[in-house]
Amino acid sequence: MSRPDFDQAIEQAAALLRGARHGVALTGAGISTPSGIPDFRSSGSGLWQQSDPMKVASLSSFRRTPRVFFDWLRPLASTIFQAQPNPAHRALAELEQAGLLKAIITQNIDGLHQRAGSRTVLEVHGSMNTLTCPGCRQGFNGADYYPVLVASGGLPHCPHCQTILKPDVILFEEALSMITWNAAEQHCRQADVLLVVGSSLEVMPVAGLPVAALENNAAVIINNFSATYLDELAQVLLPMDVAQALPRIVKRVL
Repeated sequence: MSRPDFDQAIEQAAALLRGARHGVALTGAGISTPSGIPDFRSSGSGLWQQSDPMKVASLSSFRRTPRVFFDWLRPLASTIFQAQPNPAHRALAELEQAGLLKAIITQNIDGLHQRAGSRTVLEVHGSMNTLTCPGCRQGFNGADYYPVLVASGGLPHCPHCQTILKPDVILFEEALSMITWNAAEQHCRQADVLLVVGSSLEVMPVAGLPVAALENNAAVIINNFSATYLDELAQVLLPMDVAQALPRIVKRVL
């Protein structure tokens, strides 16, 4: 796509968002890679290229070999807690604050949308920001545990019952939160504009959410480097850096 084509696509995306009555954003790992957080599936650099997810990031691995699980999680936790929101996160927060986005549905667990100022964030794959005790079900703030976990190499234990705490991320073999999922589906059913950012739309069931928006005749904007199964149905395709594209769109919208 030439530079004039990029400019035209950005103008088209801005026009759609400017007229949105119920705009929704769906974000994947690609919105956080400019913040230094690796994605999971990219060839050569993805986390699942380096580790077998069923051995290190499944519910079974957490229960049977928690040290293996936390040894895998520790560098990712360190990266997430040092990361800062990038211009793409801040652009979506501006759109929400302007009333043009009603919700941000994210596959990410890093909490960067909230730190950028977004309010209605549906974390369908959970969050690193909190932990829960599988024993007594007490909840805990991740910021109180991850620095110690990273520094000491130890395991986080519940102060009440000493059970090993589980981060509130959705692991393999684990069901999604139905409350969060139902809210995400409802927003997509109501959407008249769906903005897909940094997601290749390969991971189910989240990859199916845009179908609900299309059934409502929503306009779909896709800002992602790689192709997706929905490209042919999208009104606007922006195969460019999200940290460059979204601020340019927002500048034209606002």
